Amino acid sequence: MFDNLKLPFLCYNLVHRIKMKNLENNFDVIVIGGGPSGMMVAGRAGERGLKVLLLEKNKQLGDKLKITGGGRCNITNAEPDKEKFLSHYGQSKDFLYSAFSQYGVKDTFSFFESRGLPLVVEARQRAFPKTQKAEDVFKVLEKYLKKNRVTIKTGVRVSRLKASGGIIQSVVADRKTYEAKAVVLATGGLSHPETGATGDGFSWLADLGHTVKQPTPDIVPLSVREKWVKDLSGVSLSFMKITFFLDNPSTSLRASKKAFSKTGKILFTHFGLSGPLIMNSARAVKDLLRAGVVTAQIDLYPDTDLGTLDKNLIKIFDQNKNRDLKNIIKDFTPDGLDKTVAGLLKDIDLNKKVHSVTVDERKQIGQLLKALPLTITGLLGFDRAVVSDGGVVLTEIDMRTMRSKLYDNLYITGDLLNINRPSGGYSLQLCWTTGFVAGDNILAS
Repeated sequence: MFDNLKLPFLCYNLVHRIKMKNLENNFDVIVIGGGPSGMMVAGRAGERGLKVLLLEKNKQLGDKLKITGGGRCNITNAEPDKEKFLSHYGQSKDFLYSAFSQYGVKDTFSFFESRGLPLVVEARQRAFPKTQKAEDVFKVLEKYLKKNRVTIKTGVRVSRLKASGGIIQSVVADRKTYEAKAVVLATGGLSHPETGATGDGFSWLADLGHTVKQPTPDIVPLSVREKWVKDLSGVSLSFMKITFFLDNPSTSLRASKKAFSKTGKILFTHFGLSGPLIMNSARAVKDLLRAGVVTAQIDLYPDTDLGTLDKNLIKIFDQNKNRDLKNIIKDFTPDGLDKTVAGLLKDIDLNKKVHSVTVDERKQIGQLLKALPLTITGLLGFDRAVVSDGGVVLTEIDMRTMRSKLYDNLYITGDLLNINRPSGGYSLQLCWTTGFVAGDNILAS
C-alpha cells in the first residue's frame, strides 16, 4: 500500500503523462507521406499557423524526390501557356483548372528561387535546379518545414485510418493512435519500390470506400523480342521516329494497322527501349497490348523521304564502287548501328562489290533504314517506372481544395490521384500544385 508521501507524487505523475499524451495528439493536421506533395502540404499548412504532424515510414523524408531526373530533379515544365500545359494531363485537364489557378508553374519558380535555388530551363521546357542536384530541392523543402515548425516523425508505419460519420477520427501507426482535425494522404504511387513505395494509400482509400483505379506502370521502358536491340545496349539515337502497329487477332485480315508515331531520342538497353520518347509512349502501347500483338518500326532518317534517301545511297555507292558492301555500311547508318543493319540485311551478300549491288538490293537497304523492325513484348514493372498511373477517381475529390467528397476532413494529393501525365516535369508540378492547394485550404473555413 502507498504511503501518504508517495501517493500525491504518483497521482501527479499519472496526470502529467495523460496531459503529455493529449498534447502529443493535439494537432490541427496530420500529413501521411514525406514526399514532394506531403512536404509541400505540411509546409504550407504550417506557414498558415496550423500545428502539423508529418508521418513518414522511411527513416528520412524525400527518398524518391532525391533520385528524380537521374538525381537532377526535373522540378517542373516551363510551358508558359496554361492551356497547353494542362493538355498534357489528358482527360484530367478539366479537373485541374482551379488548382493550377491557385498554384501553377510561375509559383513553383518563385517558391524555389525566392529560397535561394535558381532554376534553369533545358530542352522540351524542362526546368531543373541550376545546381543540377535533387538533394538541393529537398533541402529547400526541409528548411520550409523547419521554418514553419512542422513536427516530423520518421520510421513510423501507418497501418490504418479510423473513420466514422464521414470524418477521419484517427490515424493508427505502430500501435499508437494520432488524432487531428484534418488528415492528408500524400503517400505517393507504386513507382520506385526501392524507396519504400508500397501503395498503402491506395488500400486505405479503397477501405474507406473511395473508388480507386488499380495502379499500373505508366512512364516506363518497353521490352522487345529482338536480340539486335539488346545488343545495342547503351546506344542512343537523338532524332529518330518510331511507329507502332497493332496486329489484332480478332480481325479476319490479320493485317497490321498503324497506331501512332513519335519522334525523339531513343535509348537501347539490355531489355529493350528506353528514353523520354519511349517512356512517354508506354501508356498508349499498354492499351495496344491489351488488344493484340504490337510491332514497331524505327525510322533512322525521319526527315528524309524514301526517294531522297535512295538518291543519297546512289551517291555513296558511286563514290565507293570498288569496295566491299560490308565496308561502307557505316557510311549510311547512324553511329553504332552499322553492325546491326548489316545483320538485318540477310538476303544480300555483304561481301560483294558495291558496283554489283542491284537496284532492288539498294532499295531494300533504303527500306530497312526507314523501318527497322521490332516486336514489343511488354512494359517493364514498377521498379523501372518513373510514374505509375491509377488512384482515386477525380469525381470523388473537390479539386478546388483537394478534399475528399466522402470525408469532410480528408485531403488527397499527388500520385494518389488518378491523373495520367508524361515525363518532363509534369508529375512533380502536380505534386507542388495539389500539395500547396491542400495546405492552403485545410481548415480554412
